This record gives sequence, structure tokens and C-alpha cells, in this order.
Amino acid sequence: MNVRLTWVQPEDLLGHELRQAAQDGRDARDIEQRWYEAGGAPAPERAGASEPPAPPRLRALAERLLDELALLTSPLTDDEPTDLEAIRAACPRWPATRTERALVEPDRLHAAWLGRAAGCLLGKPVEKLPLAGIRALAGAAGNWPLTTWFTEKGLPAELLSAYPWNRRSAPTSLAENIDGMPEDDDLNYPLLTVLLLQRHGRSFATADLGRLWLDEVPAGRVFTAERVAYRNLLDGMEPPDTARHRNPFREWIGAQIRADVHGWTHPGDPAGAAAQAHRDAVLTHTANGVYGAMFTAAALAEAAGGETDVHGCLAVGLRVVPPRSRYARAVRLGIETARAEPDFDQVVDRLHATYADTHHWVHVLPNAALLAAALTHADGDFGRSIGCAVSGGWDTDSNGATAGSLAGLLAGRPTALPAGWTAPLKNRLATSVPGFDSIGFDTLADLTYQEVLRP
Repeated sequence: MNVRLTWVQPEDLLGHELRQAAQDGRDARDIEQRWYEAGGAPAPERAGASEPPAPPRLRALAERLLDELALLTSPLTDDEPTDLEAIRAACPRWPATRTERALVEPDRLHAAWLGRAAGCLLGKPVEKLPLAGIRALAGAAGNWPLTTWFTEKGLPAELLSAYPWNRRSAPTSLAENIDGMPEDDDLNYPLLTVLLLQRHGRSFATADLGRLWLDEVPAGRVFTAERVAYRNLLDGMEPPDTARHRNPFREWIGAQIRADVHGWTHPGDPAGAAAQAHRDAVLTHTANGVYGAMFTAAALAEAAGGETDVHGCLAVGLRVVPPRSRYARAVRLGIETARAEPDFDQVVDRLHATYADTHHWVHVLPNAALLAAALTHADGDFGRSIGCAVSGGWDTDSNGATAGSLAGLLAGRPTALPAGWTAPLKNRLATSVPGFDSIGFDTLADLTYQEVLRP
């Protein structure tokens, strides 16, 4: 029997690194030619491991070529630094550091937790499906534009065969199956951040996060960049090398989905939230992958302060991202497209025309553009925020979660969220993070509030 461990096998990583090299402007044509002439395959389009397993000679070649690719320099490096001081220097409108501690009401945090969970749950059954499949399944159920949960009831068998639900999620995330919030990494990471702050406070080091993962998180519960970094930790590497070594996923969405609690616990202090999110992100990501965490944390910190609308939050998020970076361009594209086009399906089509052929569906750039577009188009409405974010495809549960988090914060209290989105959650979250299984979102809000109060 062959054990196929997704997201870490060199023969699978190489194809992803070749794609990242093309995006970075690194000339990898010679390496690419040698790989394919030797019989190597492109990266799997959606799965984390290719089938059948590569022969040992190809695995050894892939390891050598990954190391050669790491030596190629990118012409974009100066515009896309990873070091925090260099990022600050590249951001002419970096927010002022807040000297007086602001507070956020526990009810606002409760709404943020509920919003994140509802948006994630909406996106779970269609994760990995192509855009055409999402539209077909929702349309056949009379649920387009998305205004409620996906359902299998009444759908023709041939449609379900053509576009099967996410195998692991459908039993817990279709309308007829929802019974509380099932486990998902998009909720596990905020729980781990609460645990991190409880143990180490706001001054935690990146190495503290690495040790926390090794102590509390099974390797099988992390994916893409996080799994590569986990492997690198086990190999004895220290951050930030854990993010760089043979990690073609370092600019994917993983750090962005870990940023919420950093923002929630810095109400009105986007600079502090972004700096804290940076320390988290560099365990696993570089450049645009790190900016995703910083942008999200800053936007959420602004929302937690309760003094602006969604458009102001997005604008503040951009202030902590180098303006000449691809991440900043993606966010600006999403905002500008949503403002120019009233039909959100047309907005999504334009974004897919820009990114779908060049970027993996979990890469941070297309998802950042879609998230910004969805939030802009929804104009603060909770249901539309998560519905638009999920209806655009790509990383549906992650985008739904982040959109729901921001829209929930702006709503301000749980009762401001439509009961159709929150009642099925039953105030119960399933997780494998120790000490949190079956916890209530109200309890999570209280625990998060304690971290807001921490000196």
C-alpha cells in the first residue's frame, strides 16, 4: 500500500513551484523542461496529491529542482517584502499606532464568531467545485443569487453526478443536514489563536506558535503551506525558514484565514493588529501570503472599533499592504470591479477571466480580489456578504468565513444577524482543538473579550 500524503510530496510540490515562479517573474524554463523531459507531471489541479505515485527517481529529481528554483531571484522582491519593517517602509499611509486601548463589546465579538461560522458553513459543500457547478447546483434549487444554504433536495441525479458536493462536508453542511457548526480549519485557526494568546499574550513570538501547533494540532488537520511548515518544524527548522523551504504554497490563503482574532482583539488599532498578524503569518507564508493576514487583521480591527463602514474597513486594510504588490492590486481590482458592475455574476466573471487560468483556487490573490468585491458589492448586508463571497467560487468556505466575520462585526450584535443564518449553528462548534469541542459561540466571545482586556 502506498501512503499518499497530500501537500508535501516533492513530485507534487514542484509543479506548484513552477507555477509560482511564473507568477513571480522568475525564469524557470530550463528547470521546467528538465522536469517534463524526465517524465514529471504538472501539479494536481485540485487534489493535494497526484495519482499514481511517482517513481523514486522522479522524487529525487523533484527535490533537486525545488532547491534550484529557490535560488532564482524575482524582479518583484523589492515591491513585495516580507520583513515587517520593510513592509512598513513601503506603506506611505501606514496607520498610526493607537496609544489608548479601545474596547469592543462582547456582543460584537459574538456576532463576529457567528458570522465567521455561518459564512464558512455556507461555503463548505461547494469547496473545490468549479464556478459553473456552484451556479448550476444553486440555480436548480431556486437559490441564485444565494440567499440560503445549499440543498440536495429536488436536484436531478445527473446534476449531482456532474458536480458532486465536497465529500467530507456534505453530510454536515447541506441545509437538511446542519446540526451545529461542524469542524473546519477556518474555525480551528481562530481557536488556536485564542489559545496562543491565553498562553503567551500579545507579545508571543512566531516560534511560540510553532510549538503550539506541534503540541496541539495533528499534522493531518493542517493543509498546504501550514502542512509544509509543520513538516519543516519537525525537521528542526526555525521560523521564518519554515515558510520558505520547499513551500510553493507560501502565497496561498492559509495565513489570511488565521488573522481574525488578531483583528478582533485590536479594536480601532489596525496597525497593532497587522503587526500581530505578521508574527503569525511568517511561520508559513511570505510576501503576498503575509499581506493577506495583515490586510484582514487591519480591516477587522477597524470594524471592531465600530466607527466606520465596510468600505472604510477595506480602505484601512489596504494601508498595511505595500501598494505596488500584487495583493494590493488584487484588492483594488475587486473593489473597482464591484463598484463598476451592478451584476455580481459579471463581477465574478471578470475576476475569473483575470485569475482562473494562472492561479490555483487556494492562492491568496484571486481570493483576495473576490473577497474585496463581495464585501464592496454587499455594502455591509450580512446575507449578501457571505452569499456573494461563496457564489464567486475558489476557496468558498474561507472567503465566506472572512466575509461573515467582517459583516458580523459591523452588524454589532448577534440579534442583528438573520436567524436563518445563525439558528442552525445551535451555539455549538465541533473541533479537534483541545479544550474547545462543542463550545458555544457566546463562550468564545467571552474568551476573546478577555484577550481584548489583557495588558
